[in-house]
Amino acid sequence: CHHCKSQSASAPTDTSKIHYEKFWLYRHCSSVQQRDRQAQKAGQLFSGLLAMNVVFLGSAFISSKIFNNVAITLADVWILLSILKVLCLFWIIYYLLGTSRQPHAVLYRDSHAGAIWIRGSVLLFGSCSILLNVFQIGYSTILVHCKSRVEIVFPSIGILFICTQSYFLWHHSKDCIQVQHNFTRCGLMLTIATNLLLWLLAVTNDTLHVEIESQLREVERRFAGKAPSLLPHRCNETTSCTCPNITICEVFQKGYILLYPFNTEYCLVCCSMLYVMWKNVGRRISHHHVQHTKPKFKLQGVVFGPLLGTSAVIIGACVFMMYQIQAASLAPSRQVSVIYYSYYIVLLPLMSVGAVIGTIIHALEKKELDTLKNPTRSLDVVLLMGAALGQIGMSYFSIVALVATDPRDLLNCLILSYSVLLIFQNITQNVFVIDGLHRRRAVAAQTPPGKEEDTKEEQNCEAYSQRRVSVLELGQEIRKASLSYIHTYSHLSWKRRALREISFFLVLCNIILWVMPTFGAHPLFENEMERSFYGYSTWFVIVNFGLPLGVFYRMHSVGGLLEVYVTA
Repeated sequence: CHHCKSQSASAPTDTSKIHYEKFWLYRHCSSVQQRDRQAQKAGQLFSGLLAMNVVFLGSAFISSKIFNNVAITLADVWILLSILKVLCLFWIIYYLLGTSRQPHAVLYRDSHAGAIWIRGSVLLFGSCSILLNVFQIGYSTILVHCKSRVEIVFPSIGILFICTQSYFLWHHSKDCIQVQHNFTRCGLMLTIATNLLLWLLAVTNDTLHVEIESQLREVERRFAGKAPSLLPHRCNETTSCTCPNITICEVFQKGYILLYPFNTEYCLVCCSMLYVMWKNVGRRISHHHVQHTKPKFKLQGVVFGPLLGTSAVIIGACVFMMYQIQAASLAPSRQVSVIYYSYYIVLLPLMSVGAVIGTIIHALEKKELDTLKNPTRSLDVVLLMGAALGQIGMSYFSIVALVATDPRDLLNCLILSYSVLLIFQNITQNVFVIDGLHRRRAVAAQTPPGKEEDTKEEQNCEAYSQRRVSVLELGQEIRKASLSYIHTYSHLSWKRRALREISFFLVLCNIILWVMPTFGAHPLFENEMERSFYGYSTWFVIVNFGLPLGVFYRMHSVGGLLEVYVTA
């Protein structure tokens, strides 16, 4: 039967196929199992030390580029990262063609790892990162007469690296490799370190880019009459390069700026998936870990959540477009900032209340907690807590600056309220999602035999109505579909119904709160109060390290909330 096949595939009983780990430090251990456990810990330790040294070396290069641009240039950093990318490419190709094809290499696959939403995000962000590199290559090619060849080679290697890594993660993210344990761990850790350094470089480059844009905007406000003559040359003031075709250069520049945030998200998502693979190296999954019935995402049973969430998305999109239009003008309107923060002040309490109600419902439920060891879920919890620190940290910095200066101003009051509400919303949502991830999956309600016959008859009627298209039959079809949807909605218990409504509402809210900062709505960069309180450079460091974490938190929350929705 299918149940037996899936169990045997995931949990083989033939111990002769198992490759126990060995390490020279523990070759004298009495039992094979003890030697295997000690070797696994030693392999994780040494691979972790490798990653730590690579990250420190790359961080030293990037920091030297920032503080001493004469001795260590950006080209030097690109050369180091190109070498790391090439090493990772060699290891990934070796894994694909060699390690994974060895006999009994992949006896187990982690069903919790590599969810479809996170693999889809790898493809989405990877595609945008490839386009980003294409724009960078095109721009550097036009200005090849005054730019280094490294500026063309680095994004070219980046395209190969992104394509190979995305293919690797899409097909092998669930692997629990049982051969070449230490070499695989070192390869995974090297790839994680490379992605972390790429993220760090992207954050620092984005810092300099946004800093320059904000400074130029201030100059444009002061010298509005001279602004048009400065704008065409604002990217050429620091170098002697002049673009022969201004239109093409502007296309490459705008495309690069638009796609830049996706590169940081791609690096973070890849790091999380690679870490799960690293934890699963040598892991042997017993039969009670195997998930035989995987619930699917269905929209039936929710009404108010999609309605409220869609309303929040539409209003948020309008506010976002208004903010972007005003931000592009020479004199941004203060009223638009008031509208922007007012939208958050209305939405964040609704999200917090929904999360609190969902947590209370979880407490009232009789479902047991899932206490089985699960590296993917453990990583989800760590990422939710860690990524939330970005927004929480920025909020506390804003609160201190506003309270210590002038909190009575209208805009400052709104920013202060926004900061407090954002902290509360992050905490309540984390509690709701983490509690939901640890609940056992609910068993789907059984449909009575009579109801199944009625459903089959309705499906036959729908197929018949598709053959004979008419206005009357179309109306009857819509009516039957509505009755079926209402029946499904009323069939759910009130607890499950409320959890699904809350989860779906929070999913849509987190999507719009992810879209707005990702595509350029960064009012924190323009807040005069925090900038004058902490200093220009310090505030930009705070924002540029907190903002990418906030974007990643929203995206990761969507995945966790979808998991809570499906398991309700």
